[in-house]
Amino acid sequence: MKKIIKTNEAPAAVGPYSQAVEAGGLLFISGQIPIVPATGKLMDGDIRQQTDQVMKNIGAILHEAGLDYSDLVKCTCLLADMADFKAMNEVYGGYFNEDPPARAAYQVVNLPLGSQIEIEAIALKR
Repeated sequence: MKKIIKTNEAPAAVGPYSQAVEAGGLLFISGQIPIVPATGKLMDGDIRQQTDQVMKNIGAILHEAGLDYSDLVKCTCLLADMADFKAMNEVYGGYFNEDPPARAAYQVVNLPLGSQIEIEAIALKR
């Protein structure tokens, strides 16, 4: 059985997908870009600011599901420019006190709305 997770504290889905789906004890969080939920607009800013907004969006979805960052088991980071990896990594790493999730990071050609970053995540419901 699957359960759809939805919160107004993260950007609304703008297509045929859910913010997150809980199934089999896992939470699958759709790729988040740095949209500010209050405005529905892409955040202006550098990779650090955009990464922080993406992580806040992921945090809001985790919270709605009764989880937190420590429950993440896998993240995939998509970057518009791999030269931003170090700065992204510094912000991203600040969300994990210990035992960060497994992760992959890729440079891609284009991200939605001209975003510099998108992160999708999987969490384990304990």
